[in-house]
Amino acid sequence: MNLKEINNLIQNRKFLERRLKKFEKMRLIREEKINFSEIEGHLQKSESNLKFVKDNLKLNYLDWCVTGCYYALYHTTLALILQKGFLSKNHNATICLLIKYYFPEIEREELRLINKLFIDYQDLLFYTQLKNKRKLFTYSTENHLNSQEVDKLRLDSIKLINKMKEILENGKNKDKRSYN
Repeated sequence: MNLKEINNLIQNRKFLERRLKKFEKMRLIREEKINFSEIEGHLQKSESNLKFVKDNLKLNYLDWCVTGCYYALYHTTLALILQKGFLSKNHNATICLLIKYYFPEIEREELRLINKLFIDYQDLLFYTQLKNKRKLFTYSTENHLNSQEVDKLRLDSIKLINKMKEILENGKNKDKRSYN
């Protein structure tokens, strides 16, 4: 997904809803009962991928590190959308769900709060750019990475994953309160 398409999805809710309906029709997304053990499983997979990246960075397997960063982030994203009651079998569908549920339309004054409470625009861009890099380094012969660049990707991934975990925890606490 390119920057223009992400901007269109963010700015045009009708376009976003049409894309989601298309993914639903193709059976790439579906509603799913919220399952906290499945959410926890995605978070464990994310942690495992981050450990893989850290270990392989030392061994200089940089292309696999990019792939590991992406999948660490992807599993955390799957946990986020599962918390909203959805399952996704497609990367672009997952991004659409992420935009729908974690990038709400808000007033200009509320923008300062978005950094703490929701996924912001820069996070969406980072996620998409990492997805594209993962695709490039997995399926092509491109190999012009250096360990500093990959370590920055790793650290940025950890930062975004931690933000997503906080969002998950806040949502989990909200759900617990509503059951009391």
